[in-house]
Amino acid sequence: MKFVLFCHSFVSCWNHGNAHFLRGVARELIRLGHQVAVYEPENGWSRTNALKDGGEAVLKEAATLVPGVALGTYQDSTLDLDLALDGADVVVVHEWTDPEVVAQIGERRIAGGRFRLFFHDTHHRAITAPEELGRLNLNGYDAVLAFGEVLSDVYRRRGWGRNVFVWHEAADTALFQPMADIAKDSDLVWIGNWGDGERSDELHEYLIEPIADLDLRARIYGVRYPDDVRATFAAFGIAYDGWLPNHRAPTAFARARMTVHVPRRPYVEALPGIPTIRMFEALACGIPLISAPWTDAEGLFPSGSYMAVRNGVEMKAALRLLQNDPQFATHLAEAGLQAIRSRHTCLHRVKELTGIIDRVQGKRPERPSQRQRMAS
Repeated sequence: MKFVLFCHSFVSCWNHGNAHFLRGVARELIRLGHQVAVYEPENGWSRTNALKDGGEAVLKEAATLVPGVALGTYQDSTLDLDLALDGADVVVVHEWTDPEVVAQIGERRIAGGRFRLFFHDTHHRAITAPEELGRLNLNGYDAVLAFGEVLSDVYRRRGWGRNVFVWHEAADTALFQPMADIAKDSDLVWIGNWGDGERSDELHEYLIEPIADLDLRARIYGVRYPDDVRATFAAFGIAYDGWLPNHRAPTAFARARMTVHVPRRPYVEALPGIPTIRMFEALACGIPLISAPWTDAEGLFPSGSYMAVRNGVEMKAALRLLQNDPQFATHLAEAGLQAIRSRHTCLHRVKELTGIIDRVQGKRPERPSQRQRMAS
């Protein structure tokens, strides 16, 4: 089959971790013998900022990560959908795609497009900004792929989409894997972005203060950190290295003895059961992980695959344990790695996707009697 993906970022990954998952999905589809074409906007904020922070060299490097994928960029006003959709069997449109492009692709499906059409949501806007999602026109879409059960429930409850399926993110284990030959040069690494204040208090409680109190050798990567926070890093001797292209994260994990997971507040409060992509990445790389509070409502990770803490005091105790007990740290890392390999690789998700395609096969969207839009 020929798969066509429309997304905000695939080659670029600046402040947009979903690129990791889409790359892994494309890789596994190609391994299974499918064709994959990917389109991302030429002037999207992820691509623009990646060029600013990393330059053309980083994007050229990222463009080689998935051999066999056909990569394209477009401007919304000049997008040739006839060309982009030519020969497509399955089209997946990510939630950050321009609303007009979302609608136009749906209209092509209604007008006789022979492809199956899916809307892919890996963000919290359906809950935190429903008016934005409510303006999207999903007429013509065969189904919604939502990255957690709680998000799927929102779509079903609001009547957004004809069919809704849970499709969690996962690890691209071709890239995210242990690197035993790389020497450790730090105690802790944190890879994550500031997040528009969505976890500022949490980062102080579960990351900055424990590092300072335990005098850990720590390195932090990410974007959009305010000047005052960066000054705090410097005061505590924490190395801050700015944006880290996603495909270089495995090396950063390999250089550290442990890491932590600090989800953004909307995921904790409104989207229980949905971890950040960083959790899949870290566990796939075989690094011991301690998580700030979040609810594994769907039982994604078996007990013992990571450490869970309830507050900053427990975080410091957990970090101290990993620091002083290498045998326990190794056991924890192995359990986390096994959890990924047994249930959370991109190959697992591709198999789930092909099953979903089979379920919607043969169901054609009918043109509505009048144009209807999603209502919040």
